[in-house]
Amino acid sequence: MPALETYDTVVVGGGPAGATAATDLARRGRAVLLLDKAGRIKPCGGAIPPRAIRDFDIPEHMLCAKITGARMVAPSARQVDMPIDGGFVGMVDRGPFDEWLRERAAKAGAVRRTGTFEKLERDDSGLSVLHYRDKESGAPQSVRARTVIGADGAVSQVGRQAVPGADKVPMVFAYHEIVRSPEAGVGDFDPARCDVYYQGPLSPDFYAWIFPHGTTTSIGTGSMKKGFALREAVAQLRRATGLDACETLRHEGAPIPLHPLKRWDNGRDVLLAGDAAGVVAPASGEGIYYALAGGRLAAEAVDEALATGDARALALARKRFMKAHGRVFFILGMMQRFWYRSDWTRERFVGMCRDPDVQRLTWQAYMNKELVRAKPAAHVRIFFKDVATLCGLARP
Repeated sequence: MPALETYDTVVVGGGPAGATAATDLARRGRAVLLLDKAGRIKPCGGAIPPRAIRDFDIPEHMLCAKITGARMVAPSARQVDMPIDGGFVGMVDRGPFDEWLRERAAKAGAVRRTGTFEKLERDDSGLSVLHYRDKESGAPQSVRARTVIGADGAVSQVGRQAVPGADKVPMVFAYHEIVRSPEAGVGDFDPARCDVYYQGPLSPDFYAWIFPHGTTTSIGTGSMKKGFALREAVAQLRRATGLDACETLRHEGAPIPLHPLKRWDNGRDVLLAGDAAGVVAPASGEGIYYALAGGRLAAEAVDEALATGDARALALARKRFMKAHGRVFFILGMMQRFWYRSDWTRERFVGMCRDPDVQRLTWQAYMNKELVRAKPAAHVRIFFKDVATLCGLARP
């Protein structure tokens, strides 16, 4: 029997996290195999902030739209517009975007394979042996790996087999329909605006959305409540906005994690990244930037573990991620648990979004992926306005 191929790292999953990790490791001279199922598109609004475009060299041609504002819709149907002052949020179509990321990894030197991960074992020397099924031939294949990065989504099979607690992350179940975009003004549609609906019938504990992608538009919703009729909620939203006449091109559904796992590695040779590590922001459900960032940190940690032979370096990925983004995740988690719990609180949440200070600080934090500390007076004003709103002393 011929000897198995051996790689420094096998990356399972070719989404933003996995493809970025593979690219960075290949650029560092590591022997990398990128294994992806292909043909699977995650339900996703597709928004990427300017920091993601800068930090990860996303070219202009990958942006299918530029969003210059958002509209928040309250349970009462009241609308609050939040324009972006002098900036934009880029929108990508996850199908071509993810493939471009995988191709970038291949150009950097990573070996691409298309297949389905099945299981991890160990050989006599203690190295991981990764078994997968080739997509084209259907034949079982095996390779050896000094390290493994599991970037295979929210229900990560790599994580469930190798990392304790990887099956215990809270999920939002998301569903969206990609439709052909109407002309501007049809059903109040604006190709440069994202609409976010905080209405119980559309989502009892999250939100529904209409996100333009240029020639197509994502219309979706999510909920942690099992049994909630996601498809019917999207159909209701389409009817209410006049978008039910638009041609439906495809639809997707999947669980989305909303809390980082307490542990991302097995203490030996396996590290999780992206949705597999739970790095989707609570309240907003934003995941692309955090997947890209998590993939980069996973590559750094794996490279350090390979260079030093010290598996403890794998834990640096989570440590560094939480140092950079943990406070934001904590605050967003508190927001979701409090403001999304009922239509009464959602009404007040949307009401607060009218405030210029709230809008300015929200966009600055989102665009730059860090809390804004430069204007303490604005934070004080927001605090007292929040208190007044909750106590019924201010109009919601």
